[in-house]
Amino acid sequence: MTTTLGNLYPGQSLIHFTGTYTDLYQLTMAQVYFLHGRQHDQATFDYFFRQLPFEGGYAVFAGLEDLLESLENLRFDPGDLAFLREQGFGAEFLHYLQDFRFTGTIYSVGEGDVVFPTRPILRVEANLIEAQIIETLALNILNFQTLIATKASRMRLVAGDCTLVDFGLRRAQGVGGYYASRAAMIGGFEGTSNVRVGRDFNTPVSGTMAHSFVQGYDDELVAFRDFAESRPDDCVLLVDTYNTLGSGIPNAIQVGKEMESRGQRLKGIRLDSGDLAYLSKKARQRLDEAGLNYVKIAVSNQLDEKLIKSLLQQEAPIDIFGVGTKLVIGYPDAALDGVYKLANINEKPRIKLSESIDKVTLPGKKQVYRMLNGDGSFMGADAVALADEKSHDIAVMHHPFDPLKSMTIRDCKKEPLLLKVMEHGKRTGSALTLQAIAAYSRQRLGKLPGEYKRFENPHLYKVGLSDQLKLERDQLIAQYQKRK
Repeated sequence: MTTTLGNLYPGQSLIHFTGTYTDLYQLTMAQVYFLHGRQHDQATFDYFFRQLPFEGGYAVFAGLEDLLESLENLRFDPGDLAFLREQGFGAEFLHYLQDFRFTGTIYSVGEGDVVFPTRPILRVEANLIEAQIIETLALNILNFQTLIATKASRMRLVAGDCTLVDFGLRRAQGVGGYYASRAAMIGGFEGTSNVRVGRDFNTPVSGTMAHSFVQGYDDELVAFRDFAESRPDDCVLLVDTYNTLGSGIPNAIQVGKEMESRGQRLKGIRLDSGDLAYLSKKARQRLDEAGLNYVKIAVSNQLDEKLIKSLLQQEAPIDIFGVGTKLVIGYPDAALDGVYKLANINEKPRIKLSESIDKVTLPGKKQVYRMLNGDGSFMGADAVALADEKSHDIAVMHHPFDPLKSMTIRDCKKEPLLLKVMEHGKRTGSALTLQAIAAYSRQRLGKLPGEYKRFENPHLYKVGLSDQLKLERDQLIAQYQKRK
């Protein structure tokens, strides 16, 4: 993995991934395939997850554009090959990797769409070695960004008309902060403190000042004045360094009035500690009494969707939420359990069995259909079918794990979700901007009924199997169980 320091076009990600951005066993398996002449075997892998994060009712799919870009440019550079030679990989296999390119086809849900457990989100069709080598990269990109986009979306749901700004880079796990900021935009944030993300994706950047700035002066008022002089069009003052009500807000009001006399406007104040509901109400009262009703109130300090919801339920007059740690680390879940499983090889369906029925995989090449209401909203059901099934022939969908549960869907309008996004290793269309992905996500989430978006006991979104897919899975289970 190397960091690109040159200019990037809008939408291109920070990290340039090379072939060794993977787990060792991907390469050891690939060498075995190569040595036994299996590099031309055709494989199908599915990406999906088994459990929704945050005890929620949906997830927001993110990271697709970064994955496609990475796959288009994936190479084993000379440093990769030299290192692998030191690890004992053979000369013939290394020669093969020297010319390695991903030449496969990918079908995917649209980035930003709402997704649910068990059903495929991404389908990879490629030769066996290519499909195997990209597993770790795909999981690394998609799992993390989907987790963060989902967290951001939950905050967007409760924030109403308030502005959400990502402040999390300093608390993120290394360069994961870069991708967290990108995913936050998909989930509904309007801005970020992350300057590099602002540069690369043309997103608004936002920031105020640190406590150290105020501490660096002998006088808080002088610190505020100097800051206002330097940033007259974007001045937000941090008012809780010493005494929020005793000095911070009074000094901010004085600077705001001085700015007015110069034909300028104080943009806002920020609260970063204490009782945010109480302090924001007091700040709003004092600002309004001073004629500064246009000055916005921003808050930060360990915010998440539940605290934002609580503050607004208390009618705290907050305009901007700066969210950091709990956004960018996906608190409290920290990871999405996305997996990448073999489903087909050389047109033969494959299955992984388990003592736990929910870990038995779905065989074959598949399509996913979303059931729609007459107004285009989501009915609350996705059906997984074999890829060659016609949607109008799918009359029933069966619960993936409970044989006694099924749902009639014959007359439902069905929307196919897995669309071709890459063919022969190249995107099938132009790269989407982050803004377009975020707009699509808003539109798709708007079609999801409210009962799936609530925090307490969200309604269970149904995912089921078509008759043909269930039959194929059950036959393979019986076939492999006979071999015991």
